[in-house]
Amino acid sequence: METIKYDLDADGIALFTIDVPGQSMNVITAELTRDFDTMISKIEKDEAIKGAVITSGKASGFMAGADLKGIGGTISSGDGAGGASKMAKLFDGVFTLNRLFRRLETSGKPVAAAINGIALGGGLELCLACHYRVVADNPKLQLGLPEVMVGLFPGAGGTQRLPRLMGIQAASMYLLQGKSMSPQEALGFGVANELAPADEVVAKAKAWVKANPTKGVQPWDQKGFKFPGGVGQFNPGFIQTFVGGNAMVLKMTNGNMNAPRAIMSAVYEGSQVPMDLAIRIESKYFAKVVADPQAMNMVRSLFVNKQAAEKGARRPKGVAKMPTKKLGMLGAGMMGAGIALVSARAGIEVVLLDRTIEAAEKGKAYTADKLKRLPKEKLDEILARIHPTTDFADLKGCDFIIEAVFEDRAIKAETTEKTEAVVGADTIFGSNTSTLPITSLAKAWTKPENFIGVHFFSPVEKMPLVEIIVGEKTGPEAIAKALDYVAQIKKTPIVVNDSRGFYTSRCFGTYTAEGSVMVGEGVNPALVENIGKQMGMPVGPLAVFDEVSIELGHKVMLQTKKDLGDAYKATAADDVIEKMVALGRLGRKAGKGYYDYPEDGKKALWADLGKTFGQKADADQPSANEVKTRLIYRQLVECARCFAEGVLETPEDGDLGAIFGWGFMPHTGGPFSMMDTIGLDEVVRTLDRLAQQHGERFAPPQLLRDMAAKGETFYGNAKLKQAA
Repeated sequence: METIKYDLDADGIALFTIDVPGQSMNVITAELTRDFDTMISKIEKDEAIKGAVITSGKASGFMAGADLKGIGGTISSGDGAGGASKMAKLFDGVFTLNRLFRRLETSGKPVAAAINGIALGGGLELCLACHYRVVADNPKLQLGLPEVMVGLFPGAGGTQRLPRLMGIQAASMYLLQGKSMSPQEALGFGVANELAPADEVVAKAKAWVKANPTKGVQPWDQKGFKFPGGVGQFNPGFIQTFVGGNAMVLKMTNGNMNAPRAIMSAVYEGSQVPMDLAIRIESKYFAKVVADPQAMNMVRSLFVNKQAAEKGARRPKGVAKMPTKKLGMLGAGMMGAGIALVSARAGIEVVLLDRTIEAAEKGKAYTADKLKRLPKEKLDEILARIHPTTDFADLKGCDFIIEAVFEDRAIKAETTEKTEAVVGADTIFGSNTSTLPITSLAKAWTKPENFIGVHFFSPVEKMPLVEIIVGEKTGPEAIAKALDYVAQIKKTPIVVNDSRGFYTSRCFGTYTAEGSVMVGEGVNPALVENIGKQMGMPVGPLAVFDEVSIELGHKVMLQTKKDLGDAYKATAADDVIEKMVALGRLGRKAGKGYYDYPEDGKKALWADLGKTFGQKADADQPSANEVKTRLIYRQLVECARCFAEGVLETPEDGDLGAIFGWGFMPHTGGPFSMMDTIGLDEVVRTLDRLAQQHGERFAPPQLLRDMAAKGETFYGNAKLKQAA
């Protein structure tokens, strides 16, 4: 066996140690699956083996589940076959692990899992198929089934064994939310049978096997087994669990996600039949989920592309590592304070500069407030790395600068020049501007090759994305420095080229703008908001405009008008924004915008919003589907334009930036995955119709027309480019 080491002791207890070559963490690969078959056959047939212990040979943990990079092969395993036969092939493929793990638990010999570290997904499912589980007593160790987070669900018995161990209601919470449990929680739920120091788990597991030679039978295979908490169509608690569970799933997903619905069905049906049939039911639903493009799109964007970005997929080749040791943070407002927090938490010294010492100290206090739950010693250690100041001379020795001052070109230029006078132009300078073109801002730095955009999202400590913006003259060292810094603070980077609004701000703005346009046209604001949420966005376009500030949107609009002059193209959203500002309705911070924000109550749409903009009669309102189409396609066409103009170089950056930057519908895998799935010819047809009805803002770029005519896809072209 290539991936599993075998040892038999004098008591006849076999120790199988999983150690997948070339992987930092054990994952279930095709090779490991073949070795599982060999291992289980050995347990079944070798009379010298009285029982077995399965553990990991990696210090990183037990196992992190399936190798999702290879899931495409599973999904396409039935390609070329038609209909039913394709699904039958797919079922056979996804049933493999279920069949193997069922053989393991019915081998007739006691098998224990010695879980020395993290066990997730298929790794935990392997442990659940063992008769006894000894877990390392480490509160940081995680046990869980997180597949739902990337559009899948546990497909190796997890939806059947977990409910049989801990009860349907408790298990459903972990299955549907992808939450992990600690060893202590696992012990309480019966998922773990014993806790032990990490270096004793194998010995404890062996001791159990030796003492229990006849315990090679699972509880659910014994006569009289009952689910914890009860089961069955006539059990009131069982019925209530599914009534409440279905409502919770609908609230969480708005009906957009396939996997949670499939989990509910697999648990409901599987809980009422014997295990041999239950695992077939699970694999039936798993096959349905992976056969839908949603699963492939979500896995690719939320796991494969995300991991690749975090490991430096866009980092220039041949540039030595450039970790940041001392950061100069210019501006201690909410963004600057958040950047200081994540930097200091990552072990980086921070000079936090603002115009007044009170503002700088307030920026440092932000870290103290947000991290107040940390042990005092740890918090003090982080706070000691943040040095508030008003003196530019204190920036001396900083090897990376990030500017987050007011979005005004003159103020930014003055700050940039004062900084260069202290640190020199050889230092890499990053601007956190969200809209102003990097190439023009770089003119204030003597060496523009060392100037780069580093766009964070608010609140910095929570938002996972950082958008790296490359100006016309930005050099490879600046890109490498920025990406190395993003890796240090454990964020997900995308790299885009310079343009007004870059990628995320530009495309996000179309969502809020189209919502505003519809309000200006007399569309019911409640219809606009509800459709925004139902289609899978985190919040409606009007609510999110209030959050980011209508006033800020107005200032960006005025700056853009000033910069572009006669080239500026006014939009219908401009008139709505102008009117809202004139009425003093500036957004949430002002206490009123599209919504009212009473101090002692829940926010609600401004009662006079419809009247202010001439809301149409109910009979004249557009259909929900038309509102949805406009909100989605206005974003899609802007993303396509960014690609056509070279702002984006890869669809991977486009999908990651959309999902993690402005919350674009995660179930689609992102705008480029969505367009590929719909088909570019259909996307172009829909955009042409919308452009005819609502204006040029929906007109597809020529590149999109050309790709559609050739039957191309964004990801298909990206693969060809990589191969070349």
